[in-house]
Amino acid sequence: MKEKAGFKLQDVCGTFILIAEGKENMDFSNIISMNESSKLLWESLQGKEFTVEDMAQILMENYEIADDTPLPHDVAIKDAEALAQQWKESGIIE
Repeated sequence: MKEKAGFKLQDVCGTFILIAEGKENMDFSNIISMNESSKLLWESLQGKEFTVEDMAQILMENYEIADDTPLPHDVAIKDAEALAQQWKESGIIE
C-alpha cells in the first residue's frame, strides 16, 4: 500500500485533518480527521510502500497497554487492519 499523492495533514484547532490538494483530488469531498495514532501512522508511512504488518510494528513501538507492557501484536494487527480498510474506503491509499 501507499498513500495517494496530494493530501496534506493539517492541525485545525487541535484536530488533525487530512486535506486534499491538487487537480488529482479535485473531486475528493471527504473530510478525514485523524486521532493521535492514525496521525502517527500517516506521518511515519508517507512516501513509503507499507503493509499492515508495518503499521502494526509502528503501533507496538509507540504504544503500551500498561507501564512497560507493549501493545500485543494481535491487537496492533487488528487495529492496523481496521485503519488500512478505512483509508482504502476513503480513497487516501492505494
